[in-house]
Parts: sequence; structure tokens; C-alpha cells
Amino acid sequence: MFRLPRWAGFTAWKAGFGPTGAGLDLSATWDYAITSRTRAEGHDVLTSLTDYLSSVRARDPAPRSRWEILTYPGVWALGFHRIAHALYRADLFLLARIVNHFSRFLTAIDIHPGARIGRNLFIDHGFVVIGETSVVGDNVTIYQGATLGGTNPTSGIGGKRHPTIGNDVIISLGAAILGPITVGNGAKIGANAVVTKDVPAGATMIGIPARAIPVLVQEESGFVPYGTPCSDRFDPVTQRYELLKCELEVLRARLDAVQAEERTRSKGGGAA
Repeated sequence: MFRLPRWAGFTAWKAGFGPTGAGLDLSATWDYAITSRTRAEGHDVLTSLTDYLSSVRARDPAPRSRWEILTYPGVWALGFHRIAHALYRADLFLLARIVNHFSRFLTAIDIHPGARIGRNLFIDHGFVVIGETSVVGDNVTIYQGATLGGTNPTSGIGGKRHPTIGNDVIISLGAAILGPITVGNGAKIGANAVVTKDVPAGATMIGIPARAIPVLVQEESGFVPYGTPCSDRFDPVTQRYELLKCELEVLRARLDAVQAEERTRSKGGGAA
């Protein structure tokens, strides 16, 4: 029969019952809140897993079945993070880090045990970094190479250093969201964008530093793969050109009207 070593047993006892440990009371964890909400909605574990796999398949046409998604590194990374986060909240920081490093070794995805992750997070491919104080909402999609990074506090005391991501956000490949900023619900962060300021809900951010696309893109209000509109009409330079073109047409119309009025006046004066 497998038995825990004495040091592991003592550590678990101290965390669970010791005076300074937060204990293995998972009711204080983000993951427990998600599980409780799922149970309150009448879903069991298998149904929740099926729903999660279905949510991934809705955003990725590659898998032939939901069970094929179980081979995705992002799914495994999320599963390991649930374990690491529970250990982290129980003050078992070393064990949490060990699980985190094992997960990173297997999946090439680094999610700090302290990060709070909502439901249906889809990390496509891998090579993603999510920092300690990051908060990620529900139905978020993150593509390869993205980073939710923190800023170094000037006081030297760690606090909220990483971003808060709302629900239904899409973070494209190579994007970096840095600092304790907020990304609103439904926002899209384009490829290789560097975001250092708050993002309003529904905005599409591109560039370095990232700026919102100046024209409201109603056609792209739903899920956009990689969060980056690829049509020429969504290019910021093209949009500015179109705006200048419209203003020029308005000015020409006004100039034509003034010239017509001047000609009418000159003809009236000559007839007199």
C-alpha cells in the first residue's frame, strides 16, 4: 500500500489543522467556486467535462471529436493548474510549484499556481504564460505565445501586478497584456499587440502600443479566430483613409455649393 512520507503528512497536517495554515478547505479557492456553481446549475463532473470539450470544439474546427481535445496541451495544463491552485491556496507553495513545473514540462504552458482561472478557458497550441495575480474570466481563448505579464512594483512589495481578463475575450498569438489592467468582456487582442492600458468591452486592439480599431466593427461581433480581423476594410490605415476620403467629399460638396451660389449672384448682378 502506498503511504505518504512523514514530511508530506506533517505538511498536510500543518496546512489543514495548524494555526498558521490556510488549510485544505477548498471553499476558499477559485476552483471550488467554479465547481459549486456548476453543481448549483445541476451539472455533474462528466457533463461539465463534456460541456468544456464542446466549448473548445466550437472555437477550433480541427478536432474530429470532443475526446480528441483531451490530447490538447491546454486541456492538461488547465487540469494541472486546478490542482496547483488548490495547493497554493492551502499554503502548500512548494507542492504547488512542483505541480506547476511538471505541467510546464509536459505542456510548455506556464500558469502560476496563484492565477485565478474561470470556466472554459481554451489555450490553443501552447507556449503561454499567465502570471500569479492574473484573473481570467469565462470562455476566454488564448493562442500560442501570449503573455499575461506583471509589472514590477516600485515599493518592492508584491500586490496585484497582472491583468484581469473579462469573459469571452480572445487573446491572439504573441500578444502581451502587461500590468494590473482590465480587459473588458468580449474584447479582442490582435496578434503581437502589446496592451498596457485598460481595454473597453468589445474593443479590438492591435499594434504596439495597442490601440482600438477606430471604426466599430459590427460584422465581427462574434468569435474571431486569433482575435485579428483579416479583411482590408478593418485595417486602421485603410479606415483612416476612408474617413479622410469621406471628409474630402463633404468639403467638395460644400465648395461646389458655394461656387454655385457665387455664380448665381454674379449672373443676377450682371442682369441688373
